[in-house]
Amino acid sequence: MISASKIRPCLWFDREGEEAANFYVSLFPDSRVTGVSRYGEAGPGEPGAAMVVSFELCGLPFMALNGGPVYRLTEAFSLSVDCADQAEVDHYWEKLGEGGEYSRCGWLKDRYGLSWQITPRRLPQLLSGDDTAGAARAMRAMMGMAKLDVAALEAAYAGI
Repeated sequence: MISASKIRPCLWFDREGEEAANFYVSLFPDSRVTGVSRYGEAGPGEPGAAMVVSFELCGLPFMALNGGPVYRLTEAFSLSVDCADQAEVDHYWEKLGEGGEYSRCGWLKDRYGLSWQITPRRLPQLLSGDDTAGAARAMRAMMGMAKLDVAALEAAYAGI
């Protein structure tokens, strides 16, 4: 059996991986940078610049690779933040979206190009509730939102 610590997402950055990792760990509890490997004289990066940054977000391991401009992060890979309430949605929406791009349905791209889904814990319950008409109303409401509004989603589900 493979343990979860053997698998970790590796995020490709041009040169800002260390800055991004430090930003991410500043936002989430139980998060820290666990190591930095730096380029040496053999390159290909500038000697002393971060090559790989190992870090944890809420205890989950990640790697940030400064691999140059060859590849870019896309929406094909995103991180979903499970938010307990509207206050958490608001916090992560504002902090992660600052300097980035806000999209629809709780999605945003941060200043480093990483896509995030800022999702209230209540959303899956509303979208798959026993009231199928209510679930459809909640889905239509969500499709019209950028940042998700828990009260408005609940009101849509209830038909209010």
